[in-house]
Amino acid sequence: MTAPKLDQSVGRRGPSLLRGSHRRVLAAALACAVSFTAFWTAQRLAGVTMLDLMVYRAEGWTARTGGDLYEMLATSARLPNTYPPFASLLFVPLTFPGIPELRTLATLGNLLLLVAVVHLTLRLTGLPATSPGSRAPRARQAAATLGLSALLVWCEPVWTTLRYGQINLLLAVLVLWDLTRRDTNRWAGIGIGIAAGIKLTPALFAVWLALAGLLRARQLRRPGQGLRGTWNPWLRQAGVAVLSFLGTVLLAALVLPRDSARFWTEIVFASDRPGDVEITANQSLRGVLARLLHAPDTGLWWPAAAAVAAVAGLTLATTALLRGRRAWAAVACATTALLVSPVSWSHHWVWAVPALILLGTEAVSRGGRATRAGRRLWAATGVLWLLFASFALWWVPHRPHSHAELHQNGGQMLLSAVYPIAGAVLLLLTAVLLRRAAAPGVSAPRDHGRRPGGGDGTPAPPEASPRTGASSPCLRVPADGSGT
Repeated sequence: MTAPKLDQSVGRRGPSLLRGSHRRVLAAALACAVSFTAFWTAQRLAGVTMLDLMVYRAEGWTARTGGDLYEMLATSARLPNTYPPFASLLFVPLTFPGIPELRTLATLGNLLLLVAVVHLTLRLTGLPATSPGSRAPRARQAAATLGLSALLVWCEPVWTTLRYGQINLLLAVLVLWDLTRRDTNRWAGIGIGIAAGIKLTPALFAVWLALAGLLRARQLRRPGQGLRGTWNPWLRQAGVAVLSFLGTVLLAALVLPRDSARFWTEIVFASDRPGDVEITANQSLRGVLARLLHAPDTGLWWPAAAAVAAVAGLTLATTALLRGRRAWAAVACATTALLVSPVSWSHHWVWAVPALILLGTEAVSRGGRATRAGRRLWAATGVLWLLFASFALWWVPHRPHSHAELHQNGGQMLLSAVYPIAGAVLLLLTAVLLRRAAAPGVSAPRDHGRRPGGGDGTPAPPEASPRTGASSPCLRVPADGSGT
């Protein structure tokens, strides 16, 4: 007789749970709207010019009218084009709206892209968990997406991206969209390829996937089998990314043959073309070394430091992916790309948004404030958020073309290296988490994405339900990634 009563109580409680979820969504949407409006107002009061957006518009106009893409100098700052010619083809539509309308559309678009970055990052980490057919978890995810967007919009990389009208959030969305797709999806990788066609830095994600795929193939290989049966989704995804990138190169070569030839034979090697490497806006290892050595020419110090960072970062990212920690792997790969790039402007560090969400969700999965590990991770999240939201790198003397950063003292050099320091901390945390997860008797939480197993197409043991603790069935996917 008690069972019907239990069912009735659950039935009565269901609508109230949904109403509570809907209230949270409405509250988060209101907070997001207020925060975005305040952000928009603050940027208008600051008189932002969206300088880079005007450069993009000039590139699109030059491509549209048949001018020389790499001789043009745009805006009163006389800025050159540094992107591959494929990007200029994508910028042609920017020439049709008026400049005021274009600035409004760019701001709205970037704010929506920020929400997309937060949403895709939550999908990558798996928190809050969603289940098919359940509206309450989806409502919680929507509330989390909007609430986090309201907070993270105030990080300096996001502020500066919108201030200049940059495309960094778009590139992050393309990469995250790829990494949150099922490994059995034959088109997974196309987003990374297109992102690399617009700006070369995301190409490191294809290298990372290829390394992980080759190591996985080695694990799958049996004596006397050769290469048969070792093909896996990561190799396929890397291959799709490479082919997509080559498609952007080919398209640009067909439409803009002269500019394409010049870019791939000359401009791509001109690492000083974007500007002075020592300025505080350059948050790469090369910029840090130039300020540390008080000289724009870092000699062999930068190649050596970049090589060490690339090996360490890719090793961590590959190991994390092989162990099923896809979100940590993605953030480690992005951090590595930002560190080793010749120039990583502060607005390139929009990957701070996924990094902060990842740290927060890791803290939640480890018990939050109820456990020592959770408290430490919450503390790390708070410190990193302060670093990215403090605008500390701009507290040092800086003025365009003044070379003031070559004369910094120790404290100023520390402030102007805040993002590379944060990147090093993220890589160190990744190493610590992977080491502890590999220790005997230690069970670390895995990413709760939609993929079976570690994301390589191999089956995984059933995971416990977060509600009941019972095991749930898991799809078995062949090791070659075929079928579902």
